[in-house]
Amino acid sequence: MIPSRRSLILGGGASIVATPVLARQQPSDLRLSGRLIQGGVIMGRAWPRAMIFVNGEALTTASGSGVFVVGFDRDAPASVRLEARTRTRSATRTLTVAAGTFPTSRINGLPPSTVEPTDPALLERIQQEIALKTEGFASRTDTDDFRSGFTWPLDRYRVTSLWGAQRILNGTPARPHYGIDLAAPAGSPIRAPADGLVTFARPGMHFEGGLTLIDHGQGLITAYLHQSRIDVLPIQRVRRGDIIGAVGMTGRATGPHLCWRMKWRDRNCDPSLLIGQTAP
Repeated sequence: MIPSRRSLILGGGASIVATPVLARQQPSDLRLSGRLIQGGVIMGRAWPRAMIFVNGEALTTASGSGVFVVGFDRDAPASVRLEARTRTRSATRTLTVAAGTFPTSRINGLPPSTVEPTDPALLERIQQEIALKTEGFASRTDTDDFRSGFTWPLDRYRVTSLWGAQRILNGTPARPHYGIDLAAPAGSPIRAPADGLVTFARPGMHFEGGLTLIDHGQGLITAYLHQSRIDVLPIQRVRRGDIIGAVGMTGRATGPHLCWRMKWRDRNCDPSLLIGQTAP
């Protein structure tokens, strides 16, 4: 169901670079799996508790078993330097990230208040909701619940909008759509696609309607928008397959569907690219 442009699997084009001063390591010391494409996510294995650097910036720490995750935003650069480092060892790979191809999506008939709100009270409410969401997305649980990969959150669905589409709402250009829209009958159960910790669960958000956030470890967070019902609470642990809510058309929506989103440390990623992927 996902277009072939997203089928690029991590290949042999990456190079291994010895790090000065630290001991030289073999390629097997930094193993990777996943999709090297804008919006993609890779999982890796290094040494337990190794620091993971992306283009020189320390962004995460491997789990006790050495597993880590790294995500690439919609505008990720074509070349990324990935390094795993402990006090005595280091391994580096230079990765080539393929460019994504993102369609244009036009949606008309939305209430003006959900496209270009002007009412001062509504603008204040939106700012308050942004602060709440920001706190939920700031979660950084020290787990690797993502390691076994993801399943689709709906049993039956139809993809109506691909991730990364350039949105035009009521004729007005808007920011890209950082979700994949899955149309399904209202009330259809939404299932956790992987283990994780609920960091946010709230109905009635202005844009998102019923919204749930789940942290799957190391800041890899999935979001579930427009729910008609929410069945979980913040700080609740969920397992793959648990029902977390139901499909609806709350918030900015023209029909019943689930908008499924993912962030890794403030980078927007395509959650569908983790379907079937597992840690090396």
